[in-house]
Amino acid sequence: MTSPAALLTVRDLRVEFAGARGRAATSAVRGVDLTVRRGETLGIVGESGSGKSVTALAVLGLLPGTAGISGSVELDGRELVGLPGRELARIRGSRIAMVFQDPLSAFTPVYRIGEQITEAVLVHQKVDKATARRRAAELLDLVGIPDPQRALDSFPHEFSGGMRQRAMIAMAVANEPDILLADEPTTALDVTIQAQVLDVLRTAQRETGAALVLVSHDLGVIAQMADRVAVMYAGRVVETAGVDELFAAPRHPYTLGLIGAVPRLDTRGGPLVPIPGNPPPPSKLPGGCPFAPRCPLAEDRCRTSEPELLGEDGHLAACVRSEELAERRPAPSEVYPVPEVPPSVLPPDRADREPVLRVSGLTRTFPVLKGAVFKRKVGEVYAVDGVELDIRRGETLGLVGESGSGKSTTLFEVLGLAKPEAGRIELLGQDTAGLDRAAAHRLRAQLQIVFQDPMASLDPRMPIGDVIAEPLRAQAAPKPEIDLRIPQLLRLVGLDPAHASRYPHEFSGGQRQRISIARALAVEPQLLVLDEPVSALDVSIQAGVLNLLQRLKAELGLAYLFVSHDLSVIRHLADRVSVMYLGRTVEQGSVEAVFNTPRHPYTQALLSAVPLPDPVAERARERVLLAGDPPSPTERRAGCRFRSRCAVYAALAPELRTRCEQDSPVLLDAAPDADHAAACHYPTVQRYPARRA
Repeated sequence: MTSPAALLTVRDLRVEFAGARGRAATSAVRGVDLTVRRGETLGIVGESGSGKSVTALAVLGLLPGTAGISGSVELDGRELVGLPGRELARIRGSRIAMVFQDPLSAFTPVYRIGEQITEAVLVHQKVDKATARRRAAELLDLVGIPDPQRALDSFPHEFSGGMRQRAMIAMAVANEPDILLADEPTTALDVTIQAQVLDVLRTAQRETGAALVLVSHDLGVIAQMADRVAVMYAGRVVETAGVDELFAAPRHPYTLGLIGAVPRLDTRGGPLVPIPGNPPPPSKLPGGCPFAPRCPLAEDRCRTSEPELLGEDGHLAACVRSEELAERRPAPSEVYPVPEVPPSVLPPDRADREPVLRVSGLTRTFPVLKGAVFKRKVGEVYAVDGVELDIRRGETLGLVGESGSGKSTTLFEVLGLAKPEAGRIELLGQDTAGLDRAAAHRLRAQLQIVFQDPMASLDPRMPIGDVIAEPLRAQAAPKPEIDLRIPQLLRLVGLDPAHASRYPHEFSGGQRQRISIARALAVEPQLLVLDEPVSALDVSIQAGVLNLLQRLKAELGLAYLFVSHDLSVIRHLADRVSVMYLGRTVEQGSVEAVFNTPRHPYTQALLSAVPLPDPVAERARERVLLAGDPPSPTERRAGCRFRSRCAVYAALAPELRTRCEQDSPVLLDAAPDADHAAACHYPTVQRYPARRA
């Protein structure tokens, strides 16, 4: 059977950005070749700065005026490079449409959703406003937004993140384009919302017959969605192949490194295999192969000339040793150095370790106020309403749940070291309700936090030596001790002590997060609170930080309270996990028990939504799509709060539903003395996911 004809053909695409004040131009894209056929999905992956998004924007002519574009971009044989702006505007939205990474920025905030989708229809179709509005409602219904007629009159800020992204997809497919360009469409979304958005993309592609170009740093999403994959590095495609072949037998060391650096939901234990170093900036590319400084297989010839993209059977790689890799099919650990994680210094039995943090029945509400001048209380937000946590020394507890589940509020309550609204918080055996100001100050040294965005949490005006010293000064440590401690901390997190005089902006994202960890460790705490510490990092940098956290926990006996929306990271790093929904703990226990045999339907849906970086395993999995968004936290509902989205409740006989509607379930152990409890009236054991051999 012959393959479909090429719909979009990109040849030798180059993008240069003019340098400021007479500086040389920077090459962001250097000779990219891509082919997209009708109905297929092409995935583009690579680290930040690899040129993925610039390539997608160049196809649509959406780059700023400082960008110089050369090469060829043909849509059905029509050249787009150099086309006048008016001609390109006719093509955008009608033949090629874009789904942007941040829908809140892409939508105009002062116009209603319906007005913006209607405008997209009116620009390209000769219909009246009433017909265009009906079409907008049909599109919102297609992408799964409830009550589309009402949703048309909503402003973007009134939608949740997942609803905004679905509305953006609805606007993109309004004119049934031939090609959809999706640039990181699921970044920063919860796994359940990500699954909904990906399902909507598949539905839109099926309904319109469009090809899909999916730009993503998430290899699991690419494995789930793509037919073919292009891997980019330093502005070039360094490998391209069918999705099955690329994941099974990568022929470029960079692709192999990306796959090895990804934590997986179906494996646990041992260090990840990070790619050493950082990608070179576009203005300072080395001679020869740009990947050579980071490549364990690099030879002298790699540094003299840049290899061409060559290969057979549609599997191309820009590497002089691609044939050797194709024949050997090595595992990432056979090519890249695997860091060692030392054994823990603590007793293996959890019962023999001292408690670090215990939280029981924690509650926190916030008033809902109304009025511009004279505020009056009109309701309450039940942000946290029954949280249970238990962490012992040398243990990592993963705290997971969708946005709005109360994870951050729980962290703030623990970090506040104050009397909670209701419930009890014990840190190192001390009840925070009975702490005076001096006792709280002394105890604060035992509890430190590492934030999600290190650049926002590090003072840009201070050299990193002063940043790290700040907690020590707050605890009145003597200056000689501080001067001795700073180089020790920098070496501990893998940084050069000679760089203590540098400022945060002079470091990469991964290095800045290591600085944040060093700062948190300065006062020798026993508990580190880690709030999404690797979510903003590239996969290879993320692997290095996770390995560092594993090593520090083993060497120092630290306990971690680790918050993440990435369940693969939790699976890899945590010892125990606590699942939250609408302010309550709905399941908790050891990672092995909760991840292998989840008992609560919500946990099962979360795990089902996590994509695996393995296309064969992805196709064999059953999906549990979680419908809709969580109910409003301003309403304290009787009974089980999850029942409106629960497949188990929907399948129950009417006489059995009464219990879910009237009685709030409590955490009950799965078996006597088992470290696994779920708050569900009708728990079902689902063995998931199947382990790899």
